[in-house]
Formats: sequence, C-alpha cells, structure tokens
Amino acid sequence: MAQRQLKLGAFMRPVSIHTGAWRYPGAWPDANFNFPHLKQLIRKLEAGKFDAFFMADHLAVLNMPVNALKRSHTVTSFEPFTLLSALAAATDHIGLVATGSTTFDEPYHIARRFASLDHISGGRAGWNIVTTSNPDAALNFGLDDHMEHDERYRRAREFYDVVTGLWDSFADDAFVRDVEQGLYFDPSRMHVLDHRGKYLKVRGPLNIARPVQGWPVIVQAGASEAGRQLAAETAEAVFTGGGSLADGQKLYADIKGRMEKIGRDVEHLKILPGAFVVVGESVEEAREKRALLDSKVHYDSAIASLSVVLGTDASAFDPDGQLPPIPETNASKSGRQRIVDVAARDHLTVRQLAQRVGSFSGLSFMGPPKLIADQMEEWLMSRGCDGFNIMFPYLPEGLNDFVDKVIPELQRRGLFRTEYEGATLRENLGLPRPKNRFFES
Repeated sequence: MAQRQLKLGAFMRPVSIHTGAWRYPGAWPDANFNFPHLKQLIRKLEAGKFDAFFMADHLAVLNMPVNALKRSHTVTSFEPFTLLSALAAATDHIGLVATGSTTFDEPYHIARRFASLDHISGGRAGWNIVTTSNPDAALNFGLDDHMEHDERYRRAREFYDVVTGLWDSFADDAFVRDVEQGLYFDPSRMHVLDHRGKYLKVRGPLNIARPVQGWPVIVQAGASEAGRQLAAETAEAVFTGGGSLADGQKLYADIKGRMEKIGRDVEHLKILPGAFVVVGESVEEAREKRALLDSKVHYDSAIASLSVVLGTDASAFDPDGQLPPIPETNASKSGRQRIVDVAARDHLTVRQLAQRVGSFSGLSFMGPPKLIADQMEEWLMSRGCDGFNIMFPYLPEGLNDFVDKVIPELQRRGLFRTEYEGATLRENLGLPRPKNRFFES
C-alpha cells in the first residue's frame, strides 16, 4: 500500500485568522484587501504544491461593537468569486475554494458561479457549503431573525441536491457545435430539473455547460451533529476545528463511520483540521513569535471575538471572573462548546479566555520544521486527519516560512507531493469525477 500523504489547504480569508496579524512587525497591514499581495501569496502557495487556496466568506460587518470593529483587518475583503476568478488567471494548478451560503443565496446563483469558476480555472473550483452561523447576516437579507440551526442544515441538504442537479443539466457531450449542420447543442442531452421541495423551487436547466470536474469539489465545515451528517452524505473535504489529537481521531472515525453506513467510500472524503503554524529555529523562538503576535490583540477585539464564538454579548461579563453559563443560540454549536470546554478545563477568567480566542485558540504547531513535520505525521498516520487547512500567523513571513522550510521537510519524508498529480483539484485530492445522474455519459 502506498504511503499516506498529506493534503494541504491554505486558509486565506482572512489571510490570517489571528486578530493581531496585521500589526506584526514586517507584516503587510493591508494583505487582506490588496490584490497584488494576494496574487504573490497564491503563487508562493502553488510553488509549494498546496492543494487549495480557501476563502471563507462573511456576510455582515456589524457583527461586533465598533470599538472592536475599528481594530479588525477583516472589515474590508474581496467578494470571493471576483477574487478567485482573477487569481485563476494568475495560477495553473492550485485549487480555488470559496464559501457559498445555503441560507442567504439561491441555488441557481451558487450553481452558476461555481460552474463558471470551474470552467475559467480549468477544473480547480471547490464549494464550501455553509449555512452561515452569524445571525447579523440575516439583517442584510431582509430578515429580522436567523433561521434555526437544525433547520438551516435541512435546507442545506436540499440546497445541495438542487445545485448538483443543476450542474448535471447537460451531458458532457451536449455541445456538439456542428458548424456544417448549424447545430450548437443536442436538446436530447439537456435535462430540466424542475425541483419542487420543502424549501426550494427551481426549474432549470443551468445556462452553463457541465463543469470541467463534473461537480466542483464539495467542502463542508460544520462539526455539530447536523453538520457531521451533512458532511458524511455530501462532502469530499471537511474543514474541522482543531483540538487534541484524540479529539481529531474521534471526529475522523465518526464522520468516516457515517460514510460507511450509507455506502460511501471513505477515501472519497478528506478531513482537514485547521492548524495554526508558527515556524522558528527552535521551540523557544516560535513561542517568542507567538507571544509577540498575541500581544498585538487589543482587549476590545478579544472580547468581541469571544462574543462571536459564544453567540452572546460577552462584554457584560466580569473580565476577571469565570465564564458564566452560556445559553443555547443559533450560532455554531461545536465552536461554542469547544470554547466553553477550554475555559472550564484551564480555569480561565473571561479576560484570559477572550485573549486566547482573539489570538486563536485552536490546534497550533510551533517550533522548528522537523518538529512540526513530526506532529503532522503523527496526526496523519494515526488517522486524526487526511491533511490540514493551514492558518498562517502573519503575512508574508509566516507563509514563506511554511513553504520554504516545512514543505521541504514533509517532501523529504514522502509525506507530501513534489509535483501536482493532475490538472484539476479532484485529481490532486484523489477524488473521482461524479457521474451525471441524468445521463450515462
């Protein structure tokens, strides 16, 4: 059996998940909204043979107090499809993955945009299915209240069926373009979806030829009960929140086990925990970099970040007291519970917890390249993951350190490719091209 190899995504919107990243010495303060910088960064990632450049998306700005918002480098960001279409022309191999909301968008829009990106990029698009956990987003779409959590996931499941059905509107050979006969396409190779469901009604067909990959790669990020089931049924890559290796192994076994129960091949889904990586010549140097980075997070930002994760206003809590009981909300359930558990386990005050959340509290690898490679290898070989969605501490140095120092060490061990396997994101991830559900070929 061939040795397992890591799959690596790059979490690039925001360019760093760390609230203080834009203030780090030597960092590009405007990296999140500077196209020449982003083009330079994606080319560096492609040189490092990364699988994908991933853009999370946010549909609200006023989701935190203005005193915190004024300190945030995420307040202005490019719309994902506009940016990724431009970056497609600047790259040849790296995948281009964007978030598309199943709550605040329409299936026809999503299907059309991702199909276009897949054609423009030559088969490198991926759709991160999100239900949108931020309740402030509802206010930007004519709604006063956010849809209930599990209801969002039920809508998302139907949404997936509609979008993939629209991608299958035309057989791969539908567009004959017979100049002599004057026949552009064969109507017998077109399918009208005519979907009528509980949440959605869409006639179709899509006005775009079937995507290069058949379907863009399906990515999912929820870790709640509803999110895990959606991932098992639909996803081909899952971005997870990082915790301990034991937690990673449990989640890995759970999602892959659900796949087996419904007859899906477990190799057709890649589980990629988010990993915050700080490279140093030694552990001590990496820790010093992290401490300096964490010191750049203002408390206004930290408490706002905690409020977003908890789904409730934490600014009223006693900063030097323990975290009070947190009520159920429509925010991300798995993310909230992870932070509540951290506070209890480490006996953190609200101030300490806010500082940790504001400076990133998930899975971190810190130290010299060999140590980071050791840890990544352990996660891969013990079935804690199939790879990682890498989060860089600051740009460009943090990204350059990973590509120039960690990637060669992973390649030396045979844990990561030295050349891309194919032309499409599916080929590089080792995923099959989906059959058209309406046509044999």
